[in-house]
Amino acid sequence: MSKLRVLVLVRTGHVPPLTLEGIPEKELDAWKAEFDVCDTLRLLGHEVLPLGVYDDLSPIRNALTEFKPHITFMLLEEFHGVVTYDFAVISYLELMQQPYTGCNPRGLLLSKDKALSKKILTYHRIQTPRFTVFPFGRTIHRPKKLEFPLFVKSVSEDASFGISQASIVQNDEQLLERVAFVHEHTRDDAMVEQYIEGREIYVGVIGNQRLQTFPPWEMDFGQMPAETARIATSQVKWNRKYQEKHGITTHEAVDLGGEMGEKIQKICKRVYRALNMSGYARMDLRLSNSGEIHVLEANANPNLEYGEDFAESAETAGIEYSMLMQRILNLGLRYKAAWMLG
Repeated sequence: MSKLRVLVLVRTGHVPPLTLEGIPEKELDAWKAEFDVCDTLRLLGHEVLPLGVYDDLSPIRNALTEFKPHITFMLLEEFHGVVTYDFAVISYLELMQQPYTGCNPRGLLLSKDKALSKKILTYHRIQTPRFTVFPFGRTIHRPKKLEFPLFVKSVSEDASFGISQASIVQNDEQLLERVAFVHEHTRDDAMVEQYIEGREIYVGVIGNQRLQTFPPWEMDFGQMPAETARIATSQVKWNRKYQEKHGITTHEAVDLGGEMGEKIQKICKRVYRALNMSGYARMDLRLSNSGEIHVLEANANPNLEYGEDFAESAETAGIEYSMLMQRILNLGLRYKAAWMLG
């Protein structure tokens, strides 16, 4: 295995320390994924330079010139605080003829735009919940085709930002209130989709042309109250005390093998290709009580923290964490960007 110089892009303030010794556990969350990636790359023998970036590209240019990385590991999820601008950073790396890990600019742009990605999936006849978009600052009129209950969320924010039990609305009054909430707190459009009662399933996909899916992973909502909607709210995903209180976990969906497992794999690969993705991704699905598979969204460059869903499902597939990091590097080096083809 060749030893590489790896530039790791992270958000300013998330540059991890060299060791966890003496670091209180409560301080880990902000940069735990960044530490796991950088530490593992070093253990693999690579020379690693983590770089904090917020709203200025010049530090990246300087690092490319001075450090001369063989590849840039993309852990930056936003630029200038805007989550949809990560594609622009990758575009800049392509303009600088720099190999990188993860998804290409077009795949990032398409997958991050939830409304556009759903239109593409609908064109390819991939089942996704019916939806509409209420533009910021415009009058709200619910289309007749959308029947309650409905799920209201931001059209662009990720990581369950702004999602709570109030995101599930049962009537027009609640719909107006929640759309107004999303508009006010994100200053962006609100997406409203049909709420699908059922199981929350996540599937990792890795590859450029040849794709591999990892075993389906399921969000287990534990002992949440019966009247509570089984959705991945911010509390469910990020609040450890809330998770422990209600027994919320994620684990392999062991009963989704055979014909259903093959169907899930096929759908996830179709989504990946339809959205022009590369590197690695996680597909969020809803499996209805009647057994129908609904694609909620495609997440490019999902969380790579050790012990989290993507890494755990990879390990279940026989790819332990260090192997996963090396494979992501290899896929980045092999990706044929336009400047290589020219």
